Amino acid sequence: MNKKPKTLAIDGIDKKILRVLTEDARTPILEIARNVGISGAAIHQRLKKLEKSKLLSGSKFVINPKILGYSTMAFVGVYLDKAANTDDVVKALRRFPEVLECHFTTGNYNLFIKLLSIDNEHLMHLLNKNIQSIEGVLRTESLISLDQQIDRQILV
Repeated sequence: MNKKPKTLAIDGIDKKILRVLTEDARTPILEIARNVGISGAAIHQRLKKLEKSKLLSGSKFVINPKILGYSTMAFVGVYLDKAANTDDVVKALRRFPEVLECHFTTGNYNLFIKLLSIDNEHLMHLLNKNIQSIEGVLRTESLISLDQQIDRQILV
């Protein structure tokens, strides 16, 4: 018997609050309250409930990597040796700040990573000298992003 995963029921007011916050997490509670039509205390209570449910896991500032000189985004499929300890490979990948995401995947790759580099030369260095030198990594396959067309969170 398949168990349906437990989901959180959110109402229209929660959805309005979440839409405002996903646009700008710094929106003051009183401004949200005015837009939604309930008190600031009620907004605060609902936010606490959403945090406690783990639907919200904090807020963060988004750094624009281009301002820091990172202009090349790449997605890299990583093939591992059968004997590779995936935990050790992931631990090694964590050492490189350019690696933004790492996923275990189905299909051809064992791991799929998203990384940022300054340019193609930097990317080549990351691949050849850093990632491919990790014990257990057989080879990599790279896709360079030419331009990001969609950047969003799941809609509520």
